[in-house]
Amino acid sequence: MYTNVDGVSTTIFGNTAAQPSAQQRVAVYVDGLNLYHGLKVAGWRRYYWLDLRRLAENLLRPGQTLAAVRYFTARFVPSRADPMQHIRQRTYLQSLATRPDLSIHYGYHQPKRTTGAQCGATLETYEEKMTDVNIAIAMLADAQDNAFDRAIVISADADLAGPVSAIQNRYPGKPVIVAFPPRRISNHLRQVATAAFTIGRKVISDSQFPDRLVNPDGYAIIRPARWR
Repeated sequence: MYTNVDGVSTTIFGNTAAQPSAQQRVAVYVDGLNLYHGLKVAGWRRYYWLDLRRLAENLLRPGQTLAAVRYFTARFVPSRADPMQHIRQRTYLQSLATRPDLSIHYGYHQPKRTTGAQCGATLETYEEKMTDVNIAIAMLADAQDNAFDRAIVISADADLAGPVSAIQNRYPGKPVIVAFPPRRISNHLRQVATAAFTIGRKVISDSQFPDRLVNPDGYAIIRPARWR
């Protein structure tokens, strides 16, 4: 059993995880938009104000220490459908920047036009780019640099199966655990990881920022009203 997700038990898939050694260093890699969409599908908007360092700490087992949290995302572009979305994201990114040992890595959104088969109308949407590549590069570089003893990947993106499998093969002493966001799962990832589980509601609710925090410059960062 890997961790206690809902205060009762945790479902573990795949191979049995190795027993942790004393002060085992754990690096956590967060697929930001994958996690966001999982929370959105679950209807957990009030949990968007998520302190990722605290979440990572809540996923640790006894004898483990947090080496780093790497957060991968892409900035939203202004949208007519939700004109405040990018502003709420900016506020959230500011809150994450206050946390020690947490780094933010950016991809980008690329415009994508689709045409309706029946109506012929053209709709412009945006497709996230580079996040899975950035996660893969960071994980493999950190493994090469011996920056962690164990990795936790928070994502259900099957495209990450390649780097997860590569680390398992090249660095067999470094287990990789996959933590699926709510309402998201990848059988491919589950098969190649050392172990996998779904993050439960209690861990998410116990890992929230306070409604108000202050950055090192004394600037107050307030939880967006829509996320209350």
